[in-house]
Amino acid sequence: MQQFKNLREMMAAYSDEQVCREYMEQMRWGGNPTCPFCGMNKPYKLKDGKRYRCRESQCKRNFTVTVGTVFEDSKVKLSVWMAALYLCTTHKKGVSSHQLARNLGITQKTAWFVLHRVRLLMGDPEPDVAMDNVVEVDETYVGGKWDKMTRARRKKHQESGKDNKVAVMGLLERDGKAKLTLIGENTFKDVVRQHVAPSAVVITDAHSGYIGLNQEYQAHEAVNHLAQEFRRGIAYTNSVEGFFSVFKRTIFGTYHQVSPKHLHRYCAETSYRFNSRKMTDAERFEMAISNTKGRLRYSELIKKL
Repeated sequence: MQQFKNLREMMAAYSDEQVCREYMEQMRWGGNPTCPFCGMNKPYKLKDGKRYRCRESQCKRNFTVTVGTVFEDSKVKLSVWMAALYLCTTHKKGVSSHQLARNLGITQKTAWFVLHRVRLLMGDPEPDVAMDNVVEVDETYVGGKWDKMTRARRKKHQESGKDNKVAVMGLLERDGKAKLTLIGENTFKDVVRQHVAPSAVVITDAHSGYIGLNQEYQAHEAVNHLAQEFRRGIAYTNSVEGFFSVFKRTIFGTYHQVSPKHLHRYCAETSYRFNSRKMTDAERFEMAISNTKGRLRYSELIKKL
């Protein structure tokens, strides 16, 4: 497995399709190819050098290393995928589909699809592990202002009866991971219960939606920002607010606008970057490519809710 320190070295190391394929086989299977359909190992390689055939008599199906991953059935070359993955994981505030299309020589539509597939790799690797110790919780709202919208868009929002803002909750475990999640139809306390262990000390602002958490958790401290209180001992939400600032700069500075339908993926992307901020670019790249299981079809991506 070749080591690299920057994009130039990565492109030089993985410009060949066969080298990219061998690298993916090593990352996915550890050098021991396994059938993604039945789970049997030791298949035999076909003459084209890309496909394998399962030895199991009840299976006998052909497959490649991309089957069951975000790269499956993609017409984009693996070397282009590698470059896209590197750019997406190393840019501190994301990269737009227009910029990615210019950098890689692909269409903007393809780049947009590639980016959403890459965001699928940026999901929480341990979604069921609850946050513990001291956890800061705060909420923010994402969406355009009424006075900044065009008349047609403002009318569309008003006729649909939907708010122009989407509520997002940020949770940050001190000396641990952080997470952004959509609140949706849940209450503030519902979201906290989903992601925070009862043994934790929860710190929030003085919003009434958090009242009662002291009865469910080891402790609940609230700071009253309206009374100009921002820190009281260990009680402060400055860290999670800093996490929000990175998220807002990513939206405003790079993507400019995101639809509520896809907002959860942008939340996952920001969380991934924050949680891997102490890694090197190469380590972050390898962590993403080792998590390639799962597909996102274009029809699923564009279908209306």
